[in-house]
Amino acid sequence: MGGHELSFEFFPPASKKMEDSLWNAVEHLAQLKPKFVSITYGAGGSTRDRTHATVKHIHEKTGLDPAAHLTCVGATIEEVNAVIRGYRDVGVRHIVALRGDPPDTNGCYIPHPGGYENAAALTAGIKEIGDFFISVAAYPETHPESPSQAADIEMLKRKIDAGAKQAITQFFFRTDHFFRYRDEVAAAGITIPIIPGVIPVFNLDRIKTFASRCGTEVPSWLDDRFDGLDEDVVARKAIAAEVALELCEDLQSGGVDQFHFYTLNQADLTLEICRNLGKPDESKGINAK
Repeated sequence: MGGHELSFEFFPPASKKMEDSLWNAVEHLAQLKPKFVSITYGAGGSTRDRTHATVKHIHEKTGLDPAAHLTCVGATIEEVNAVIRGYRDVGVRHIVALRGDPPDTNGCYIPHPGGYENAAALTAGIKEIGDFFISVAAYPETHPESPSQAADIEMLKRKIDAGAKQAITQFFFRTDHFFRYRDEVAAAGITIPIIPGVIPVFNLDRIKTFASRCGTEVPSWLDDRFDGLDEDVVARKAIAAEVALELCEDLQSGGVDQFHFYTLNQADLTLEICRNLGKPDESKGINAK
């Protein structure tokens, strides 16, 4: 089952304990030689400085290829451009261009006065500043604020026309959603890689909260798999690994050879899943601290 490519998402730490957890995850998952690792950008740009520091550290100290998340929210064009130039100046060449969510997750997105209107405009702005490789988001179950899947795919096309080279999907639990979306995207003439996003179910209630915000269906069988395991951490982790591995194997059967894992800065489950997918453990890792 080898021959696939992996990438991992991390979030910037807000405390010493979280920092230790992050670098432990980076060090262990580096063993799998990911194609890139992405670093998130909090709602409303709330982690801008911490994101930049984390990306810079990974770029300079680990040998991994960091992809910096960047959003349009809460900043003028010039403020966002300053961040882009900062990445260019330290040698970071991969950006994940996102519209972003407002700090109030119940609110609707309103472009910042004088800011980039959306992810397509942000992508074009990034390309004007430097020769960046740009990833963007894709939504197999349609973005919650999009009027239709067709409108969603049209926005993806706009991002590609602006310079995006690959798309990473929101996480999902039903592969038929992904395959239907892939077919619709192909029918629309889109040929860039569409990389499925996979999230191990570390905590089912937390995942349900994430899913409610992004329009992801949580199927009833997932509740059934975790039923009665609230107090059994070992069993929950085993089920979480099984669920994610089954999803990845179904995707592989449909021709998928790239996977992007939302790690939540936890290495153990993601490492187990990827190793069971057949990725060789080719080194003993790196010292990321």
